[in-house]
Amino acid sequence: MNESYPAVPASLGRARRAVSALAVEAGATGAQIDAIRLATSEALTNAIVHAYDHSSGEIHVTAGVVGDELWLLVADDGDGLRHGGGKSGLGLGLTLIAQACEDLTIVKRSAGGTEVRMRFLLGAPVSPAGDQSRGSVASASSPASSIFSTTR
Repeated sequence: MNESYPAVPASLGRARRAVSALAVEAGATGAQIDAIRLATSEALTNAIVHAYDHSSGEIHVTAGVVGDELWLLVADDGDGLRHGGGKSGLGLGLTLIAQACEDLTIVKRSAGGTEVRMRFLLGAPVSPAGDQSRGSVASASSPASSIFSTTR
């Protein structure tokens, strides 16, 4: 998926639905879809609210699935992240994004603007023991057997 949207609030739902549909198609669990939706909303909102001071612009959304991961990029061509840029709220959304995804990177784009890169794990979590069902794992997890006795 590689789409661009006007940097206006009406674009938020369309972009979020497109990313969510990709996550569903890739096999994300309900909790993973919720995390992806939250992070997508926060990244898009940051771009819409903070990227363009007094001009219009676009937000660019690129998402793809590689193996059991969904990669999501939200970019703008605006003024970039500015500390104390006069608009309140910058920072809480980034914290929510960081908690929702496995990896988060925020970079200044060489052509101007900001890019937020997120990585999400998809599918059922892998158990620590893996899929091994033999040896000491099986012995330790199976019930005791009365076949063997220590009495005579």
